[in-house]
Amino acid sequence: MLSPTAIIVELFLIPLAVLIIYHDVRYRRIPNPFVLATLITGLTFNFAVAGWRGVLTSIGGCVLAFVLMFMLHVFGAMGAGDVKLFAAIGSVLGAHLVLPTFVVVVLTGGLLGLVIVLRSGAFKTTCLRVLQIFVGLLPGWQMPKFSVPTDRRLTIPYGAAITIGAIIATAIFHP
Repeated sequence: MLSPTAIIVELFLIPLAVLIIYHDVRYRRIPNPFVLATLITGLTFNFAVAGWRGVLTSIGGCVLAFVLMFMLHVFGAMGAGDVKLFAAIGSVLGAHLVLPTFVVVVLTGGLLGLVIVLRSGAFKTTCLRVLQIFVGLLPGWQMPKFSVPTDRRLTIPYGAAITIGAIIATAIFHP
């Protein structure tokens, strides 16, 4: 059974997910006003629940979520909008839920990516590129640089994975 706090968080995340999924799937963009509203909601909600300690937890969640997604952005695996969105959601969830949410988001994104790869018929090409990336991580090998496909249907709308993963993680891990 979800706590009242978790229910409130879920009631916020579900409509956010609908908005983000629509914009990310249709336009491959996550509007900054949605991200800013999520950040402000996270700070305000955590202040209302736990005072200044809640604000610190919210800021910690924002920073930790930003750092985790920024590392993926540096390798070209994540867009800047995805980084900002996960940081804002981290402010809602708080620092203690960012790591489990990150794991759920990565798994959700992997599943979404697999569906996209299978639907596009690019399974063999994708497997080869993943192998090239792993080889590029080895000492003495260079990390390959892949350009963003011109057909945006071959890219992953990761905002969908982030919001759905946050909803799942909140349901599973929220105290």
